Amino acid sequence: MSEAREARLTRADFHHFEPIATRWADNDVYGHVNNVVYYSFFDTAVNRMLIEGGALDTAASQTVGLVVSNSCTFFESVAFPDAIEVGIRVERLGRTSLTYQLGVFRRGADAASAQGRFTHVYVTRADQRPTPIPQAVLRVLEGLRRP
Repeated sequence: MSEAREARLTRADFHHFEPIATRWADNDVYGHVNNVVYYSFFDTAVNRMLIEGGALDTAASQTVGLVVSNSCTFFESVAFPDAIEVGIRVERLGRTSLTYQLGVFRRGADAASAQGRFTHVYVTRADQRPTPIPQAVLRVLEGLRRP
């Protein structure tokens, strides 16, 4: 049984982008960014957005988002020294968790080279128990909801 391939996203599907520089070490022996690095791109883009938006202090926030699920679909390779941008939108927003949809774009490209999902469950740092998504996070996410 084969699954239908996910539709390829475009820049128009996103309103927020985080630039990321690829590194020499990101390339694998086949000359392109290794598949596991895309998950680092997702993590970096989301957390940078939250940090710059004042919603996350990695050393002091009492509530943090833990990744509980992620996935990635690949359409074309990127490689060092490509400059990329990660588009971010909120696909699902719950009380204690949310799922981001992300697109990896070469700078200036209209179609995503790869796209994925990334789910955060918010927990209190001290006991790792689920807790409501902080208001500061919700403020950063305004305007990123999937239409």
